[in-house]
Amino acid sequence: MEEIGRYDGEERRNGYFSRHLLTELGDIELSIPRTRKFSAVEVVRRYARRGGQISRLILGCFVLGLSTRKVSEALFPILGEKVSATTVSRVARVLDRAVEGFHRRVLSKGRYRFLVFDGVVLKRKTGAGSVKRVVLVALGITYEGSKEVIDFQIAQGESETAWEGFLTSLYRRGLTEQGVEMIIVDGGKGLLAALPLVYPDIEVQRCWAHKSRNVLNYVRKTDREKVKADLHKIQYASGIREAQKAIKGFVEKWKPLYSKAVACLMADEEQLLSFFQIKDSKLWPQIRTTNAIERKFREVRRRTRPMGVFSDRTSMSRILYAVFAYENLKEKTFTPFPLTQNI
Repeated sequence: MEEIGRYDGEERRNGYFSRHLLTELGDIELSIPRTRKFSAVEVVRRYARRGGQISRLILGCFVLGLSTRKVSEALFPILGEKVSATTVSRVARVLDRAVEGFHRRVLSKGRYRFLVFDGVVLKRKTGAGSVKRVVLVALGITYEGSKEVIDFQIAQGESETAWEGFLTSLYRRGLTEQGVEMIIVDGGKGLLAALPLVYPDIEVQRCWAHKSRNVLNYVRKTDREKVKADLHKIQYASGIREAQKAIKGFVEKWKPLYSKAVACLMADEEQLLSFFQIKDSKLWPQIRTTNAIERKFREVRRRTRPMGVFSDRTSMSRILYAVFAYENLKEKTFTPFPLTQNI
């Protein structure tokens, strides 16, 4: 047994009591002096029942997608002792408060030059069938060129009501139209219906990646590469006049064979060419698709493969927050989240 904090006078009279400290090296029994010289808060801080590293291990397990029950099982081989469900739940609340704070934080007006909105579907095939979760995401591109995940929301679907609620929340927290030159969207009907209700005066750019997939759905496999090449002539044109000329050629060439594909393209011609209004052509690759959001989800998909995560909304929120906070940290648009704090 290790003796901690030998004191004179009162400590010798009152003696010591034993207490177990759970550390990354396992369980250690401590001998703690009985004293009245310290406040209860200070004693708890100095002789916590678990080391700070253990709390961070527990938080790390949540970030990796483990449920509260599975955290104890995962740490047992390392610690040689089970961590109680109560302890795990208590530590989890620290991360949950961080997630809640992320959703409620005040957003800076005039910070973003472009906004990107997209609804991302996370799917998982199971023995009971396919499980699906929809995540509404807002990403901002700052005037310095940094990409920041502003917020996310797990939703039942991409309805107008869901999107309006999400966008209204962002607006009330400070994400107004101020300074925003363009909004890039995936083309979902719910989002397109909600945008004019919250951001009526901002130019909209339709995502070329989504539109190209939709157009190619009407084309036979044997012709898809040719049609895709002609779509690229429009998307990667050097200016709006060249793009309009390429569109005219596309219609003349493919309408006799694929009238529905042509109609799909022409239905959104104006919003597909909005990005040409931005004078700096170096910015065009960033604002003609919603791919910036899809790239952020590569790590999310890797971590949400376990079945348990899909059945637990809270676990998904923790993982989404952890991944996005880390991505924002790399872009220097966000302060570190509480895995670095003493708990």
